[in-house]
Amino acid sequence: MSQYYDLGDRTLWNPSNGVSRLFLRQLADFEAELELPSGVGPMVNDEARIDPVAFGVFVRALAAWYQRSRHGVLRALSGGFVATILALAERAGVALDEELVEPQLAENTRDVSRSMAR
Repeated sequence: MSQYYDLGDRTLWNPSNGVSRLFLRQLADFEAELELPSGVGPMVNDEARIDPVAFGVFVRALAAWYQRSRHGVLRALSGGFVATILALAERAGVALDEELVEPQLAENTRDVSRSMAR
């Protein structure tokens, strides 16, 4: 079984149910931390719709938040999630300022993107 993250008529990601559940729980935590909606709608019938405008705002805020932090534990705890969001953002066509994505994060995002099934 798998779930779908769709933007319009395009599927951006099609993870397994377990990966999707974990992603959605982490997403809720980061929405609370940033006090912003992510633009990722609820999972209904194994599909979540993504609002491109709200998602873009969330992605930029998350990248800026991550970039500002130099706390090692915070970065370790959040780095994989941020890379996953940035991989989705790339697939969604969300433009980011280059200074928001440091080289190591960009490399991690490429690695995550390669392992994400569409």
